[in-house]
Amino acid sequence: MNKYQFTDADRFSVAPMIDVTNRTFRKFARLMTKKAMLYTEMIAAAALVHNKEYLIEHDESENPCTLQLGGSDPKTLAKACKIGEKFGYSAINLNAGCPSDKVQQGSFGAILMKTPDVITDCLKAMQDAVSIPVTVKTRIGVDDLDSTEYTRKIVESVYKTGSRHIILHARKAWLNGLSPKENRTVPPLDYQRVYDLKQEFSDLSITINGGILNIDDCKEHLNYVDGVMLGRAIIDNPYLLASVDSMIYNDGSAILSREQVFDSVIKMAHDFVKDGNRLHHLGIHTINLFNGCKGARHFRNYLSLHMHELGADESVLVNAYEKMQRV
Repeated sequence: MNKYQFTDADRFSVAPMIDVTNRTFRKFARLMTKKAMLYTEMIAAAALVHNKEYLIEHDESENPCTLQLGGSDPKTLAKACKIGEKFGYSAINLNAGCPSDKVQQGSFGAILMKTPDVITDCLKAMQDAVSIPVTVKTRIGVDDLDSTEYTRKIVESVYKTGSRHIILHARKAWLNGLSPKENRTVPPLDYQRVYDLKQEFSDLSITINGGILNIDDCKEHLNYVDGVMLGRAIIDNPYLLASVDSMIYNDGSAILSREQVFDSVIKMAHDFVKDGNRLHHLGIHTINLFNGCKGARHFRNYLSLHMHELGADESVLVNAYEKMQRV
């Protein structure tokens, strides 16, 4: 596998999201799509190299899957990459776009956009450490550094390492004055800037992220860039993943119905609880599975009320579905 290149799996990816894209979510997602690139939550490289390898426990059934790391020290990131490769991840990604206060205090995430040369140094060290692809996820600007010229400077910091794939969230980050939640919605989207960069760097594969809501949106963006990445849309409507293999990868597979997916969720829940896990750790990912369907509110309400109960098992999901059906 060429560590500098875009892979076929990168055509559609699920964004790394704290408290969302954990192992349980990834196993749930694989009930609907076998081809999409999944991501871990952002893992601090420093924690990983200080004997916290349990944070990235993983098996190849979750692949294709990218481990996202946070950090700004090239040596630490390189060590973390070696650990990630050992665990069998498909690729490793550097977070250069998260605007949270905690990340800023650690001098990584979106703050890296203020020092493009540091991005270059980090990526080069990471690439040299492993044989799997190494990428970066960033935004198009930060604070007042949000001109087209500055976005180009960020892209060039990646390009000069030899990397030929970058993930761009098509809005800037405000590090002061906006919460992480507000940073996902308040700064305006500028898709055209991303499209223009693709034209300028024609041999650079670009994945676009930000405000993409459905498969039709994805197909429109893919007329201009190489890959699409969805985040909040997957939380709000996880069933969207059932269409990805057929409609994005054109693999000829049938699109599973929600009921077929739900049958698989029931089996997963049975095994999940039997293995000693609490149902709510799975339930939180499935609660919006029927969004848009008649009675979906009843499904959500019943599940949210009962999935935390001691001894809750797959019967809670079955009862929630029956509540919805009676509407």
